[in-house]
Amino acid sequence: PKILHPLWQSPLTIPGGTRQSPINIQWRDSVYDPFLKPLKISYDPATCLHIWNNGYSFLVEFDDSTDRSIIDGGPLENQYRLKQFHFHWGAINDWGSEHTVDCKFYPAELHLVHWNAVVYPTFEEAVMEGDGLAVIGVFLKLGARHEGLQTLVDALPAVKHKDTVIEFDVFDPSCLMPSCPDYWTYAGSLTTPPLTESVTWIIKKQPIEVDEDQLEAFRMLLFTSDGEEEKRMVDNFRPLQPLMNRTVRSSFQSRHLLNAEEQPKDHAEQMRP
Repeated sequence: PKILHPLWQSPLTIPGGTRQSPINIQWRDSVYDPFLKPLKISYDPATCLHIWNNGYSFLVEFDDSTDRSIIDGGPLENQYRLKQFHFHWGAINDWGSEHTVDCKFYPAELHLVHWNAVVYPTFEEAVMEGDGLAVIGVFLKLGARHEGLQTLVDALPAVKHKDTVIEFDVFDPSCLMPSCPDYWTYAGSLTTPPLTESVTWIIKKQPIEVDEDQLEAFRMLLFTSDGEEEKRMVDNFRPLQPLMNRTVRSSFQSRHLLNAEEQPKDHAEQMRP
């Protein structure tokens, strides 16, 4: 059995929670919603501030005091401000993502966390409200080196230990977006404490490609502070949560029905043991 990060040693569920994340997205059970708009992303690279190893992942944090880096459209009623992005990943390539698609894990998953600054005065207040946050999830799969990610990877040795922060200015996270506009969306929660049910999830259908060296750079980070016995930062994802009575909507019509032969070939890649 995996040793759980201290974050997960406390009870893993919110008592009575009905919209917890992450979930398994069942392709054929997702419902096409023709009214879902395309997601509009407009990030200002100058709002990027720093990288922080918080002992669970590394966070790339942004200045969210104004509407300079925002998303709108998609399933969202109004615009949301970018606060930070971070990744979840596994010790090996067979697992690591938080969400799964037809029970398939990806080696890593990117989360871009945004908050509803139109309705709420602060991020902290938005976290507590049902429509407070919008998180874009992007799967990472093994393939070609990702040039946009590499500038970030090059900075990681400087935040190897827990509680280290470095300046990291001028980065445009839209370079980490897949070209395909298709996404799934559902009502869920944060996947780290406080696990509040405040997140509109927007999960991109198409993964981005990264290479083995880039994933290895993530795995060289540590859960531990300088001077402590080293524990490598791996398997920092939350277990899957029950769907309950939620519907996952898709912005695209399911290929399952249209033409089965167009199915992605890696669909039956190895499942997590």
